[in-house]
Amino acid sequence: MSSENSSADDVRQVWDVVVVGAGPAGASAAYAAAVAGRRVLLLEKAELPRYKTCGGGIIGPSRDSLPPGFDLPLRDRVHAVTFTHNGRFARTRRSRHTLFGLVNRPEFDQALVEHAQKAGAELRTGVTVQRVEQHGSAVPDRRCVALFLQGGETVLARAVVGADGSASRIGAHVGVKLGQVDLGLEAEIPVPETVAEDWKGRVLIDWGPMPGSYGWVFPKGDTLTVGVISARGEGAATKRYLEEFIGRLGLAGFEPTISSGHLTRCRADDSPLSRGRVLVCGDAAGLLEPWTREGISFALRSGRLAGEWAVRIAEAHDAVDTRRQALNYAFAVKAGLGVEMSVGKRLLTVFERRPGLFHAVLTGFRPAWKAFMDITRGTTTLAEIVRTHPMAHRALSALDRRQAPAGEQPTS
Repeated sequence: MSSENSSADDVRQVWDVVVVGAGPAGASAAYAAAVAGRRVLLLEKAELPRYKTCGGGIIGPSRDSLPPGFDLPLRDRVHAVTFTHNGRFARTRRSRHTLFGLVNRPEFDQALVEHAQKAGAELRTGVTVQRVEQHGSAVPDRRCVALFLQGGETVLARAVVGADGSASRIGAHVGVKLGQVDLGLEAEIPVPETVAEDWKGRVLIDWGPMPGSYGWVFPKGDTLTVGVISARGEGAATKRYLEEFIGRLGLAGFEPTISSGHLTRCRADDSPLSRGRVLVCGDAAGLLEPWTREGISFALRSGRLAGEWAVRIAEAHDAVDTRRQALNYAFAVKAGLGVEMSVGKRLLTVFERRPGLFHAVLTGFRPAWKAFMDITRGTTTLAEIVRTHPMAHRALSALDRRQAPAGEQPTS
């Protein structure tokens, strides 16, 4: 186990905030709590940097949620998107301005952690949290949470933020409930300079053959990140989709340096975001956009909120105040990210049944392409477009009605 700026005495103290998981959500939470002047401990089970299955797209909301002075380690800037429908009907749309950036997750996550450390957070890697207790003999008072680490060590905190991924142990303690689980498969494929040059500044999005599935190609210098995602339970079909996708792209002859898979989990509407002095954020809370399964911006935004409210919970002197602050955190998440997720869920339902319609609209209807550009740049959100644009609201409501079972009225 590696440790930075720590001593044997430190880990027996009561920390103001302990964050479990050093991905974008955890690093953002640790930064937010540390910059507020609190004693923050960031725990990560892996050694950093480490690989994560992720396209690495940094859209506007992600960029806008980064700490001040953060230097994005971009590998490319996207100005064009090629859309296909199961490999056919290719259409490339272009923008004069950057749509979004692309990063390698090991570099991006490491930079976020270093920013949290500069703000005062302490990092310990190679640490696995086995269970959490808020009552019992290991908890010295009602303002404490005990984290039991593999190896027998116990860490005490006034507040805990769970950011330990989609298979979160902290999420299990909180009681997170999942409403949607998808399987993502990805390959990192080194390519010759001539191939890399053809992809520079351009990504590909392919609406896939299974309901709700799609594939992507994200260029990062001399490597292409190629992946697909589909509902869990279609493992063989998803793997076949990736293989056929790579073959259609003419990339089958290049050996991937990494082939990986990952389950993304989306929270149920009534899933809790806290329990006592423990909050969850990012993948641990099931926070991601249901249609695209974009999670980085949700991780950064919910992580920042969790860090800010963890500070308030750490200062709470009784259960009533603790509960009030936890409810305020839940309200902040649901009022922003929750609304976006609700719209994304409606779009996914339509997309699962009518992918050809989505393809036709995005490639042939200029207002739809403009909305795509605005969303990726961060000047608006899906929810804002549906709320403020009468045409978008009417179109989605009409599609909702077409998809709703007989006798059931969709919400507007």
